[in-house]
Amino acid sequence: MTIVDVTELCRSAIMTALIIAAPILSVAVFIGLAISIAQAVTQIQDQTVSIIPKIVVMLLTMLYVMPWSLGQLVEYSTRLFAGIPGYIH
Repeated sequence: MTIVDVTELCRSAIMTALIIAAPILSVAVFIGLAISIAQAVTQIQDQTVSIIPKIVVMLLTMLYVMPWSLGQLVEYSTRLFAGIPGYIH
């Protein structure tokens, strides 16, 4: 196994993790922005007002994208295990 192989394995693992996390994180950013604007308009500065809706929406998003994210993980794992014979020299 060469340094190029290790670098490619790490790169693909990081990219898979980022692709899986992107929908959940983007929803959290948009919900956080909307709640921050609503708090600025109403001048309510309670921390739980921003955290509870974010948690609920992120949980619902995780449930919604779970089949897709599991498919991505299975695809990555299949490629990883299929490549094992090529890494053994």
